Amino acid sequence: MRQVSGDASVLRRLNSDAILRILRGRELVTLTELAAAAGVSRPTAEGIVEELLADGWVEECAEDERADRQRGRPARRFRFRASSGHVAGVHIDSSSLQVMVCDLGGEVRAVRRQPLPADTPVPDRLSAVAELVRLAAADAGLAVTELAVVGVGTTGVVDGEGRVVKSIVLPGWTGLHLHAELSARLPVPVVVENDMRLAVTAEHWRGAARGCDDVVYLFAADRIGMGLLIGGRVHRGAHAASGEIGSQPNDNWSAFRHVMDYSMAVEPGELRGGRQSAEFAVGRARAGDEKARLAVREFGRALAAGLITVVNPLDPEMVIIGGDLSSVGDLLVEPIQEVLDEYCLYPPRAVVSGLGGECIAVGAVRLALDHAERLLFTLPA
Repeated sequence: MRQVSGDASVLRRLNSDAILRILRGRELVTLTELAAAAGVSRPTAEGIVEELLADGWVEECAEDERADRQRGRPARRFRFRASSGHVAGVHIDSSSLQVMVCDLGGEVRAVRRQPLPADTPVPDRLSAVAELVRLAAADAGLAVTELAVVGVGTTGVVDGEGRVVKSIVLPGWTGLHLHAELSARLPVPVVVENDMRLAVTAEHWRGAARGCDDVVYLFAADRIGMGLLIGGRVHRGAHAASGEIGSQPNDNWSAFRHVMDYSMAVEPGELRGGRQSAEFAVGRARAGDEKARLAVREFGRALAAGLITVVNPLDPEMVIIGGDLSSVGDLLVEPIQEVLDEYCLYPPRAVVSGLGGECIAVGAVRLALDHAERLLFTLPA
């Protein structure tokens, strides 16, 4: 069958995409390796690489970086140029905003944080997000228009269109079409997801859950949230409500009462929330206060008790304690593990997140990178 002119250009783009994918997934690669992996001739691979070099997607490594030091002319080696593009990850919390700008390799280039009260009017909060993205991009030496994608993590039930179906944390957030609102304020593609799903995404990508396929992530801060990784995929749920704890029978998530009661008994004049009470109790426990140590221990056991009904049927490999309280997690792991060992048929390993409060912004970066790669490797119409 006679080939029309469009066939050759489409085939060229397919081959180019294949080679770019190979470069994206490897540290260094030669032309011969690229040709073999892509199933094309070496001259074809070389021609495509030269185009990618000219377009800035690929770079040739310096001679002193080449792995082989054999006699004669060393083979040319290439790698994906991570700095050829950038994304931003946004965390919208009840009391603050955070923006993280990274290159396409996930290397952090800039971070901006801003406190923002929960009662901030919705339009002001949205404008603050757009402005913080602009400032973070500028810190990285970029204009906002140079960002490939902005990923956003927010509290609440988030549907597939980026609409907040329900939120009990931020006033005015329920029913907000967050994707549309931010897309109107930012001149680049925006993707929106629930914060707990992004937290467990971050752990799977850069945190404690690397190499694990079944994980329960417990977010412990001023509120309790949960992220589930099942079979290597983040679980969304039938109504995209996975990650939202909601109210619990028998008050299972009133774990904070142990540290709050202790805090109130020690300093009756100080009104502390759950997270502040936990941090106060942990600080005194580290200083040797036995009552504080017992309060923290009961706090950890109560967190674990609330996890049992999730852990037993899901049979995860790992339970990760994340969020702001991961900074005190070393005192929580032992009592949590004790309860899991006692009540689980196959007890998962309890660990503390190393990402801490950064987890949602990191997950938002991963969300943005995934979307950027779909744009990068998609054939034009």
